[in-house]
Amino acid sequence: MIRYTLNCAEGHRFESWFHSAEAFETLRAAGMVSCAVCGGTRVQKGLMAPSVSTDKPDTPPDAPTPAAPKATGPLTTPTGPAEQALAALRRKVEEHSDYVGPRFAQEAREMHAGLTPERPIHGEARLDEARKLIEEGIPITPLPFVPGRKTN
Repeated sequence: MIRYTLNCAEGHRFESWFHSAEAFETLRAAGMVSCAVCGGTRVQKGLMAPSVSTDKPDTPPDAPTPAAPKATGPLTTPTGPAEQALAALRRKVEEHSDYVGPRFAQEAREMHAGLTPERPIHGEARLDEARKLIEEGIPITPLPFVPGRKTN
């Protein structure tokens, strides 16, 4: 396996692993390598320093082991602008709508038919259920995150 630092035409930088240099070129030529930030497929390899292993240790055997860097926050803290925007969207959805879980399709249908009062809801629906809702003219949209009750 080989790890490449990649750059997209929009200037985003990210890393990805490939089986070989030839595998990278084949996938890139087929348009199957896309930017992890914007999804663009105009991706090129960036400059990288090779990782070379030797039999010689980097530090003398009696040298103290360097301390691991201190964490600046929990692992779930959003770091980049995209993660922060997604976290803000999630907070807004969860604060201003009712979670109906797997009853989403049924609740949406009942509201659309006027059987229950309209209110903002979010929940879960199978792909076939979501398709049927759209075909019936019921306005829905997928959310770009998993409901909080489903995360580890």
